[in-house]
Amino acid sequence: MTVIVTGAQFTSVRGDIEANVRAMAALVRQAGGRGARVVVFAELAATGYEPALIHRDPSLWLTEDDARLEPVREACRATGAVAVVGGPVRTATGRPAVTSLVIGPDGGLLARYDKTHLHGWENEVFAAGSAPGRFILDGVRFALATCYDNRFPEIAEQAAADGCQVYLASSVLNTENDSFEKVYPVRARDNGLHVVLGNAVGASEEGECRGGSAVWAPDGTIIADAGTAAPGLALAELPL
Repeated sequence: MTVIVTGAQFTSVRGDIEANVRAMAALVRQAGGRGARVVVFAELAATGYEPALIHRDPSLWLTEDDARLEPVREACRATGAVAVVGGPVRTATGRPAVTSLVIGPDGGLLARYDKTHLHGWENEVFAAGSAPGRFILDGVRFALATCYDNRFPEIAEQAAADGCQVYLASSVLNTENDSFEKVYPVRARDNGLHVVLGNAVGASEEGECRGGSAVWAPDGTIIADAGTAAPGLALAELPL
């Protein structure tokens, strides 16, 4: 069988959930129209990567069933695609997590993953997760990881050990980041995984981000690249 996956990128408007959700919904419809079953967005795409703003303004914190995400749910129902949506999502700790909400083809919540390895000042703003992110679609097992998580080889190793075939990486990588060469292709090659990156484009608290959303094959070769324009899709048909 084959499955079409997409790393999607756009420039998040700082703190504007409504605008960012509209942009994600449009990209889901675009990718779904080309047969995509899974669309992966950047870390904190719903608000932009803005930890200081998120810390100051709890109105930006989402819930799992947040009504503001309805346009993405509608796009998933219309196309039969799954969307991996990044945002600050409330936890019982009183802090939000850096969360990936996996919205299923029926618009329901298919899975949730809270970033396990927080980086730098994120530790002062967010609550770290502890559970691995997994979901099954069309008989294929997918793993979730977020940005700094990918620097820890054991995350991908455990995904492979759990029978995952596709590793979905929501990230915010600036123009100086070496992960495009030293992390994502290595995680693919070392673990026999297809790796799908959804990265940000434009300015954020992380600096200027380069896009480059991409898909790597299990041998570490790149098979799709969204380039540096925004918005964009890295769409690949995977033989599984």
